[in-house]
Amino acid sequence: MVVVSVAVSATLLAACGGSGSDGSGSGAQVSGGDQQAATDVPFATGEWDTDFSKSSVDFDEIRSGGPGKDDIPALDDPGFVSVAEADEYLSPREPVAVLERNGTSKAYPIQILTWHEIVNDEIAGEPVAVTFCPLCNSTVAFSREVDGRVLDFGTTGKLRRSDLVMYDGQTESWWQQLTAEAIIGELTGTRLEVLPSQILSWEQFKRAAPDGQVLSRDTGFNRDYGTNPYADYDRPDSEPFLYDKETDDRLPPKERVSAVRTGDESAVVYPFSRLADETIVQDQIKGMPVVVFYDPRVASALDDAEIAQGEETGGAAVFKRKVAGRTLAFESAGDGIFKDLETGSTWNIRGRATDGDLKGEQLKQIPSDDQFWFALAAFFPDAEVRG
Repeated sequence: MVVVSVAVSATLLAACGGSGSDGSGSGAQVSGGDQQAATDVPFATGEWDTDFSKSSVDFDEIRSGGPGKDDIPALDDPGFVSVAEADEYLSPREPVAVLERNGTSKAYPIQILTWHEIVNDEIAGEPVAVTFCPLCNSTVAFSREVDGRVLDFGTTGKLRRSDLVMYDGQTESWWQQLTAEAIIGELTGTRLEVLPSQILSWEQFKRAAPDGQVLSRDTGFNRDYGTNPYADYDRPDSEPFLYDKETDDRLPPKERVSAVRTGDESAVVYPFSRLADETIVQDQIKGMPVVVFYDPRVASALDDAEIAQGEETGGAAVFKRKVAGRTLAFESAGDGIFKDLETGSTWNIRGRATDGDLKGEQLKQIPSDDQFWFALAAFFPDAEVRG
């Protein structure tokens, strides 16, 4: 365990190394939290304007990952390129985080997110953030608007239960990435609106959104995009970094899962080991008929030193399987294509009908995250594993 910790600490420090070429939710809910005196804070606070008298977590759970505040720099003014331009540096199986709002589709390559972890962006006029925690393999997108105020997010350099702890630049409150909740500071208890996002292979994004926009490598920072500083980190039975709790033994710690949150500490979980066997899962969550689409041809960003060479681990998304009042049943047609049994229409991995009677229809995507099991179970201990 000590060897693993030292190795991952080195990768975290590497992720913040190198100077830049320039040197450089709506619907939020607020709940009360426990308060601790600022004098109880067991780490240095001199660089922070955070109100440490307000918190909902035990400060002893906050651990330093190695880098300091903003040493892993968020992207605050991201540029985008066309699919054709991005095709020059992205390989077919590489993972990209995909967010679509009001008909605008954007792809955020994990090869870039690995080095920045947070992108503060706007899509179709809506302020959003797309985040990635390599240690939990968790991608979460959310609205940056809280009570009419737009927040900008950065990295604290701290971890809690191995997960990224962010902060907002307006109040310097600290936020848990996996739960999208403020855990320390003025906004403690505030929950951001989580937006439906999806991990796709680059090949599938090109096919689904040929006119989409892609986060540019021209970030203003000198980083070795395309390489993975966390090589071999995603072995399913290996121990997580800076994780002090007992891992939930229902699944291997780093088994990938797709999870739909159903409560503050509950979720419905679909293990990738099941999805790899079935490709498609039809289910109900709280009486709502859902379908899980799975594409096996997505490379891991945490396996090989070159992300493009990573082992295929897949990507999943969850959709409501009702269209125009009709509940559909699906079967896999292979290569990320699915067919409904009622009309024979074909559907892509984004939940859009591409041919047949229902061509042009869109299944409603349900917010879900792909991440390591240990991380999901740490924050959602009442999770129900299906399969």
